[in-house]
Amino acid sequence: MKAVVNTSSKTTTIRSALFIGVMTICSLTICVSMLASTIQDIKQQRTSLVNELKSYASIIAFNARASFAEAEKTIEQTGAGFADERENIYNDFAHTEESRLRSFEAVPMFHNIHIYRLQQSTGKLVLYSIYNARGVGPYPAQLEKVAAFTEPYLSDNYIELSQEIRLDGNIAGYVFIRASQQELQRYIQNRILIDLFIIVCALIVAYLLTRKLEQRFTAPINQLLQLVQRVAKDKDYHLRAPQNSIEEFTVFGKALNTMLDKIERQIIKQQQTETEIRELYQGMEQKVNERTEALKSSNQELLNTLATLHQYQNQIVETEKMASLGQMVAGVAHEVNTPIGLGVTASTLLQDKLTGIERAFNDKKLTSSQLGRFLNESKENLGIIYRNLERAASLISSFKQVAVDQSNDSQRSFNMSQLINEVLLSLRPNLKKTRHQLLVECPPDLIIESKPGPINQILINLIMNSLIHAFDNIEQGEIDISVSISGTRCQLCYSDNGSGVPENIKKRIFDPFVTTKRGEGGSGLGLHLVYNLVTQALNGKISFESTLGFGVKVLIDFPVINNSHKK
Repeated sequence: MKAVVNTSSKTTTIRSALFIGVMTICSLTICVSMLASTIQDIKQQRTSLVNELKSYASIIAFNARASFAEAEKTIEQTGAGFADERENIYNDFAHTEESRLRSFEAVPMFHNIHIYRLQQSTGKLVLYSIYNARGVGPYPAQLEKVAAFTEPYLSDNYIELSQEIRLDGNIAGYVFIRASQQELQRYIQNRILIDLFIIVCALIVAYLLTRKLEQRFTAPINQLLQLVQRVAKDKDYHLRAPQNSIEEFTVFGKALNTMLDKIERQIIKQQQTETEIRELYQGMEQKVNERTEALKSSNQELLNTLATLHQYQNQIVETEKMASLGQMVAGVAHEVNTPIGLGVTASTLLQDKLTGIERAFNDKKLTSSQLGRFLNESKENLGIIYRNLERAASLISSFKQVAVDQSNDSQRSFNMSQLINEVLLSLRPNLKKTRHQLLVECPPDLIIESKPGPINQILINLIMNSLIHAFDNIEQGEIDISVSISGTRCQLCYSDNGSGVPENIKKRIFDPFVTTKRGEGGSGLGLHLVYNLVTQALNGKISFESTLGFGVKVLIDFPVINNSHKK
């Protein structure tokens, strides 16, 4: 399995990322909702205005129909048969209708009202009556277009519509109305101003709440980060994480405190053991000087001393088990900072884009394509923030599980593939400094019941042994880990293509204090610890094969309970 690490030189704080993300979401939500509400309200107001004009047009058409009927009745009574006589009668009634139309001066939105009459003799429309509002000039007669205005026509400033005048079921003329939209425009302007005021107030409230929210989340993160940095720098393991009201931080703090407790106790035990060993060696030297002539007694005393050393050796082995856990504390801070840094970088980019959009909006140069591109980029950046915060949570969870498993020898059911991945994640600070490849072959759904703690420690020691010894002079090595199940036995095969083991130490590779790095920091307890964990903790068997220059192969066989079929 190849470990790929992404790094970024540009970083910012999680406080800024959280603030920008929340404010962006709130701003977009408020603006979109207010825009949708305003558009819907404007449509309703315009529809209401059109319906009101239609009602007025119906009233005018009703009065005009009555006027037409009275004119026809007068023509029948007088027996006027000539066209001029008929037109004179209609003109008399037209003056009456104009006086009626002047009553619409009380409605400021009416600018022009025309009543057209259909001449029976010619079949053409003629202007029957007209009304022009004060201060508004006459509007040209719409003899040719009036029939088309039965469907209202809306321009920027006016609404034009017409209503048929029917007499005895036949079209006798039309009413044409031309009304101003100034009242509607003023309403729209006032509505926009109110919406802008509401948006500003909402953003101020969102800003204050976001500041409170970011303080609530970033304060415990900074406390935990400072604690880990102090522990890594000063090796001060008596420090403890404070209590927190947020559950995730409380759980992480408890796990960190538990780990620090165990490390502190192990360090105290190690110091006591070293003191006892020094005292023991001093006592041995004194006894040897005193009993030089009593060889038999000295030999017996030496045997007793060797037995005591074996006991202390077991204590040193236990100390070695916990030492690797302490080393991971320094690496976890950097590993958690990496995804947080990526998320902060994405949030900073989103802030820059938002500034550009805001500038374009204020300059009234914002285009739909620019807004669409900004929305797409915002989704991508928010996705990056979410994925990296989720990755940071995953790193913390894996680190916690590795820490618990290393200090716990109890038996439980677990996913073998997930355990291996957690071990590799905990060793990421060591692996990412190299170009070595690590390949894992394990069924992803393999669930066994065994002791994950010893298996965890075995894998860590084998991998670290390869990194320190096998690949000492190799830039790009390869480690293979394969797991298989046969009945109630689990076979774990570990191999590398490193420098191998010399023949003179291969047969005693599992003995304590056997190392090729004597005087260079090697304790010689790594593979001895692996042997004890396999044979004692797991009740299994271990075999070792190696040829100098061709790497090593370690085969571990131990009993398990296969729970894969119980899922």
